[in-house]
Amino acid sequence: MPQIKSAIKRVKTNTTANKRNAAELSKLRTAVRKFNEAVENDAKDVLDLEVKAARALDKAASKGLISKNKANRDKSRLSKKAANK
Repeated sequence: MPQIKSAIKRVKTNTTANKRNAAELSKLRTAVRKFNEAVENDAKDVLDLEVKAARALDKAASKGLISKNKANRDKSRLSKKAANK
């Protein structure tokens, strides 16, 4: 544990940010997983789930959790999957 006051605060803020980032990534993965399951099961709400997953990808990219290129690549793959089913 750090002794310096600013280092103590840094540890605290890093812990908070880490929890927030983990939660956001979990939401992203859940949205993508729900979309993939809907595509496999030929569900009727595939397009709605695609929009939600794309939104989650954009949100994660804007927060710096994933890069813009990864978000765009994943959105492209989502739309390709939705079009094929």
